[in-house]
Amino acid sequence: MKIQVYNQNAESTGEIEISDQIFAVKPSLHLLAEAVRAQANNARKGLAHTKTRGDVSGGGKKPWRQKGTGRARAGSTRSPLWRHGGVTFGPRSDRNWSLKINKKAKTKALFMSLSDKAKDGRLIVVEGVNLETPKTKEFIKFMQAFQSKMDILGKRQMLVLPKKDDSLVRASRNLQAVTTTLATSLNVTDILKADSMFILKDSLPVIEKTYLKATAEQSSQKPQATKSRGLSGNSEQKETPKKAVADKKLTA
Repeated sequence: MKIQVYNQNAESTGEIEISDQIFAVKPSLHLLAEAVRAQANNARKGLAHTKTRGDVSGGGKKPWRQKGTGRARAGSTRSPLWRHGGVTFGPRSDRNWSLKINKKAKTKALFMSLSDKAKDGRLIVVEGVNLETPKTKEFIKFMQAFQSKMDILGKRQMLVLPKKDDSLVRASRNLQAVTTTLATSLNVTDILKADSMFILKDSLPVIEKTYLKATAEQSSQKPQATKSRGLSGNSEQKETPKKAVADKKLTA
């Protein structure tokens, strides 16, 4: 699969071959939804926390004796039935919200999100971005050069870097609609949220090395099936003593 390459002035400088295994994968809405849900749940922190009757301070003394008062029996003033008592079945901060997703499924969902951007023409490969000064206005000039020539960029952009670049991060961090990330740290949610992606040309081999290598390693680590050693399949069984005696009698 070939895609156009641009310079930072939004001028086409040629084409580049990109991997079909990453940028030409048929999307599955179910798998994408599963990956987004797992990522959101794994990032979730349980902040809401209520106290049970055992957590509330006080209530160690029995309010009144068990029998003879005519009142309902009570053992603590911190019962959930009482004012200032504990909470029954309330939210707890130690709840585990995490969801498991297979590594292969997670990687495939990432490829699907990248393929969707490439299919719609929202994946833009840039040779390089060299700003005169690491200022926000310089980065805005770079973005405006593409927005003036392309109507499909949208409001949210994502910039993928091959390695950490402090000048680009500093120039773009003041723009709420621009997300900067490394090629080794891509995730499905950020890609789907972005309307368009700017990928530096040097980031493409990093993406292939990082994620295709991971899928190859996962395939090579498949457990080998063990051979069953049933009685019927074992051809080297020892003769039993009874069978040996019977054979001797027949020969005699």
